[in-house]
Amino acid sequence: MRHTTTLFVATALCAASSTVSLAANQARISKDGGEVCVTSNGLPNHAIGRFPNRGNPHSVSAQRIHVCVPANPSKGSRAHWIDRGGIGIALNGVMIRPEAADCWDPRSPRGFSRNCTSGWRLEPMGPGNRFGLDANKAHVDRRGLYHYHGMPSDLGSAKQGTLIGYAADGFEIHYAGSTVQSGYTLKRGKRPTGHGNPGGRYDGSFVEDYEYTGGSGTLDACNGGVLNGTYVYFATDQFPYYPRCLYGTQAKALR
Repeated sequence: MRHTTTLFVATALCAASSTVSLAANQARISKDGGEVCVTSNGLPNHAIGRFPNRGNPHSVSAQRIHVCVPANPSKGSRAHWIDRGGIGIALNGVMIRPEAADCWDPRSPRGFSRNCTSGWRLEPMGPGNRFGLDANKAHVDRRGLYHYHGMPSDLGSAKQGTLIGYAADGFEIHYAGSTVQSGYTLKRGKRPTGHGNPGGRYDGSFVEDYEYTGGSGTLDACNGGVLNGTYVYFATDQFPYYPRCLYGTQAKALR
């Protein structure tokens, strides 16, 4: 017989404003066998802000989310890069998806599309807020899924100390503000031109505008480090904001 232990239950009213009303946030975290499972309706336990583009709070809809990750993750020696899909899930049951699906595409009238042959991936947290993120650094996709691209400021009661969620490989995700430093830096100068390259200065508009330089006291390439003797990932205020790769032996994107 399998034994299930409930670790956390969140239920709170979710309202975007006085004129937009959504269902309540529902999230349940349990330990079942060798896995930690998160079941939720995908709605946050905080207000959904106005999106400064065509998306709006009315577009957000309840989802059926059931994610299980290893309860005792094992760290491998090779990083697994997750270009698309969820890198993890927050304690309030909202998906964490730092990467975008769109890339620079000079053949598209918009200048970008889901054709990523150019190798230049748009950065959702880049300048100009072209992805229309709300105040909690989140927006909604075509199916109505509300998801984070950066660290939400209103995670509130769903936060447990510095723990904010779980990565897809089972390692915890913690937010420690300015006490941890990303090992990524913005490249200097200008991007190459021609052959499908976007040109212009490296300004953070693309993932490839950054490079991992490391250095003493910085996090590893997957935004990971040791906390209280245990390897964890960190959410940071600087790029990459969340891990973009996973070191766990069971690394895969969450869909």
